[in-house]
Amino acid sequence: MEHQGRHALVTGGGTGIGLGIATGLAEAGAEVTITGRNLARLEEIASAHPRLHALAMDVSDPTSVQTGIHAAAAAHGPIAICVANAGIAEPAPFAKETPEHWRSIMATNLDGAFFTFQAALATLGKEDWGRMIVVSSIAGVRGLKNAIAYTASKHGAIGLIRGLSEEYMRSNITFNALCPGYVDTEIVSRNAAQIAAHQGISEAEARGYLAGGNRHETLLDTDEITGAALWLCSDSARSVNGQTIQIAGGQVS
Repeated sequence: MEHQGRHALVTGGGTGIGLGIATGLAEAGAEVTITGRNLARLEEIASAHPRLHALAMDVSDPTSVQTGIHAAAAAHGPIAICVANAGIAEPAPFAKETPEHWRSIMATNLDGAFFTFQAALATLGKEDWGRMIVVSSIAGVRGLKNAIAYTASKHGAIGLIRGLSEEYMRSNITFNALCPGYVDTEIVSRNAAQIAAHQGISEAEARGYLAGGNRHETLLDTDEITGAALWLCSDSARSVNGQTIQIAGGQVS
């Protein structure tokens, strides 16, 4: 119960990586606010765990973020742990990239992290303890073909973390990025279905193609990302700051 008495907030906390991290933090004693746009799903998930709390919030909308985090802090205390996980992964070849698609990816993956951290940090005092984590991607440390907007947004998220770690250096707050490879989540399932339909192959073959994006050619499980996040939130990681933790079955960069 390392985090008993602490309040954590996880954006995109209703599915996949976000849900895994949120559940892990709740089991470690934290009161965890999970956010997303599908309130019904969040409430269903929260009903199964007494320390999970649902909150409708659109990370691409600064007013929604400010209002939501203010309400969460009023209900459960300052945001000691903040995991900016909400993101969208929609591939598009560069020649067909549109301003609308580019802006949509940036609004969620990069602007959303900025809005979330700014509002969460505003709930903390100068001497307060804090752990701020962004879920980036291996696309944040290398180029990803046919996903220019996604790649740029994830590189930007790492830049955000590195800048914040310098600005808050010697405080009790750390800032780090998790950079997973392909994780067996609903996003991978959707992408596999799209690849299968586009290339005329089976979904199993498409999943194998995606797994090949990890160095060990195996899809990751969400518990691997949860374990890394819980370590970053632990006291033993108190001097880990401004780092990119790659989880992809081998050396990436």
